[in-house]
Amino acid sequence: MITERASGVQLHITSLPDGGLGASARAFVDWLAAAGQSVWQVLPVSVPDVHGSPYKSPSAFAVSPALLEHPDAPVSADELAHFADRESYWVGSWTAFGGDLADQVRFAREWAALRAYAVERGVRMMGDVPIYVAPDGADVRAWPHLFRSDAVAGCPPDAYAATGQLWGNPLYRWDVMADEGFRWWVERLRRTFELFDFVRLDHFRGFAGYWAIPADAETAMSGHWEPGPGRALFDAARSELGDLPMLAEDLGDIDAPVVELRQALGLPGMAVLQFGFTPWDPHNIHHPSRLRPDQVVYTGTHDNDTVRGWWAQQPEEVRDMVRGACWDRGVRAHVDDEPSWAFIELALTMPGELTMMQAQDVLGLGSEARMNTPGIEGGWGWRMEPGALTDAHAERLRSLTDAAGRAR
Repeated sequence: MITERASGVQLHITSLPDGGLGASARAFVDWLAAAGQSVWQVLPVSVPDVHGSPYKSPSAFAVSPALLEHPDAPVSADELAHFADRESYWVGSWTAFGGDLADQVRFAREWAALRAYAVERGVRMMGDVPIYVAPDGADVRAWPHLFRSDAVAGCPPDAYAATGQLWGNPLYRWDVMADEGFRWWVERLRRTFELFDFVRLDHFRGFAGYWAIPADAETAMSGHWEPGPGRALFDAARSELGDLPMLAEDLGDIDAPVVELRQALGLPGMAVLQFGFTPWDPHNIHHPSRLRPDQVVYTGTHDNDTVRGWWAQQPEEVRDMVRGACWDRGVRAHVDDEPSWAFIELALTMPGELTMMQAQDVLGLGSEARMNTPGIEGGWGWRMEPGALTDAHAERLRSLTDAAGRAR
């Protein structure tokens, strides 16, 4: 996926000052280049649900027209016909659901222009593939035989939610998908790699084993583990698509089969520095001293609080652990004064090829800038102020990135 030391910033398109593929998107690419960053990670560009979450989309293939810079731009009949032919597997599912094909053509046009703009400046686009789709969405209606009705998706208790998470997404009938050569997933990944240079594969552990919750359950606690499709799905995709440049989101309740599947596929995993400081767990795999070259290191993700918000809630024994790690790695930022910059600097020194940080952490923002809190409705609405990322931010980040051998 990444073969040289690099770093980047996570910022969803809706969090840009104009909330879409407009001038602020190009300005952010310029800022990334000035800051020595080579990766821009976005959240899924799919149509969000009523709460604004792109992880419960009514289509695994269609993109959100709300992101368009020019939503009224003309689209020719030839463009529509060409797009419909190229994307023939799924366009019928979207138009039958009431989606506008012209908007998909407009997005393809604008996205291609933004990607070209980024490539010219040495910036690659990293996407995000949610493992599940929304109930009663376009996919479930078009391919009902591929989805279960007796159980729904979620996860058991973990670092994000003490009582687990009841997502409510329909689960896949993996046996039926296997009989069809995993065609739906192959086409989904084909569509994904039309849009992005590489992607984060959400909830990777669900491909090894997933948490199945009875459809009428009120909490995730009554779920149980069932086996996922394993590498057969990825082998089917690779046989048609070639290399799959992906990052496995392997956070949460991870067991040996998940690790074995990721390693067998040759995919990097994830580490989140906010998870690494637990005085009660001397074997914490997210602690900086235990991170490995085959991990992408994050200061935090869209599901975490900002570093500053996290730091404000920590007891002194946790803070002492952070101070010790920063001292051991020669971090120059004073963590008590600038916890987010201390975490950025710490993450950049890690052994993995890629380090990612949230834009909110570059800005040093608190909990008011948190993107999402798992298990709680709302969120997804944070937007960066115009001009918030300055030349001074870029210069400081480039200096740290240079020192870590990650500048593009």
